[in-house]
Amino acid sequence: MPAVWYDPCMTQPADPAATRVIAIGASNLTRGFHMFVATARAAWGQDVEIVTAQGLGRSFCGASRVHFRSLPGILDCGLWERLDSMPRVPTRAVVTDIGNDVMFGYSPAQILSRADECVVRLQEHTPDITLTALPLVSIRSLSKSRYVLFRSILFPFSKMRLEQAVELAAEVDNALINLAFVRGVRLVIPRDEWYGIDPIHIRPGCWPAAWREILGCEPATRPASSLGEALRLYLMRPQRRWIFGHEQLTPQTGARLPAGGRIWMY
Repeated sequence: MPAVWYDPCMTQPADPAATRVIAIGASNLTRGFHMFVATARAAWGQDVEIVTAQGLGRSFCGASRVHFRSLPGILDCGLWERLDSMPRVPTRAVVTDIGNDVMFGYSPAQILSRADECVVRLQEHTPDITLTALPLVSIRSLSKSRYVLFRSILFPFSKMRLEQAVELAAEVDNALINLAFVRGVRLVIPRDEWYGIDPIHIRPGCWPAAWREILGCEPATRPASSLGEALRLYLMRPQRRWIFGHEQLTPQTGARLPAGGRIWMY
């Protein structure tokens, strides 16, 4: 199945002069963030600003914990205060990994309520918002044994059955389509070939094409990211987190990357 742009309300076209990108998500955004940054920089120049709330296992519905590290819920983090304090510039926003909360035990109604609030807040800063749908084809292709294996690795606390997970994911996905229609934002349906053995994480080899489609841009130059930049971005501290229960606060002043671009992380 090809990727599809779902734009029922014919919203304003993507701003080709965007100088700020708001990026909200969980593990897909975190794992491929260096390519996300490289793609945005290649499309909008070395002065591009990226304000992001992300993290492995990040939740829209509440605080989340992965091993010894905890993060506040996306709607409770400092990203929103930062956006309110920044000067207005051409901006676009991407919201991904919304289905993550299914495996945390939140109901579709709870997930969509938080996703809707996220979109409403973003619309105070830009009309150019993209949501990504769930990789339903990949999820539905799981066998029970493969599902249990990946559930044990990715969501070890969960005991949710495969049938229930698929049913809830489909319910969230249908609600996202309705949310896109009601709020007049774009919805990108992921390409089937972006996924391999792992049913929910985009394959690294597909990151360049995936982020290009999700961002809706055609970079003027080939996106380039060094190993050093990838490691720096992966290890970058967010404004607030807890390590073994101890709070860490890191002021966000817009870290400048040697290759261009500034990052604020929440």
